[in-house]
Amino acid sequence: MDLFFYLFAALFSVLNPLGTVPIFVGLTQDYNKSERSRVSLWAAINVFIILVISFFVGEYVLTFFGISIDALRIAGGIVIATSGFSLLTGEFNKKRGVNKKVANDASNRNDIALTPLAIPMLAGPGSISLLIAFYHEHHTTPEIIIGISAIFVVAIAIFIMLRSAHHLADMLGASGIVAISRVVGFIVIAIGIQYIISSVLAIINVNIS
Repeated sequence: MDLFFYLFAALFSVLNPLGTVPIFVGLTQDYNKSERSRVSLWAAINVFIILVISFFVGEYVLTFFGISIDALRIAGGIVIATSGFSLLTGEFNKKRGVNKKVANDASNRNDIALTPLAIPMLAGPGSISLLIAFYHEHHTTPEIIIGISAIFVVAIAIFIMLRSAHHLADMLGASGIVAISRVVGFIVIAIGIQYIISSVLAIINVNIS
């Protein structure tokens, strides 16, 4: 259970679905309740599929390109820490590469569940690299089941939060969402730094031995 809670907490912090709430509210302000529920459901399903594919296929992609797991962990740690720092300082608007034109175009499409919500807003490089590193260290059958279960529960949490996005926005207000996002940002920075430290120590130990 410790492994499950570790992966769930790490994924939830990096994905930060609460930070997506203002964007979701803006993109679905003209949607009715059933349409918002449909978008929320499909966004969660898309995130689950993207993360599961990354979980199983990511390491083989690294092998094909000759990228070591330590290099991935350092790069992922930098991405995660940078995202966390932006959250902490209030500069992170959850666009992750989505410019204003793309966001405006997305609001006019029938379905925004895949882009920009699922990717790149939720399932970004930080969560993908985290899962690849996790699979590299935990790839026995019970650990794989734990990993998929954690991803599934995160997807459920995303669905619940997006489905309740308009209520959360009204209840917490902009300042409340910003405050919580900054707390999450601090946690995300710690996760990113821990990834970098672990990778550097692993490289040093290999060179010493």
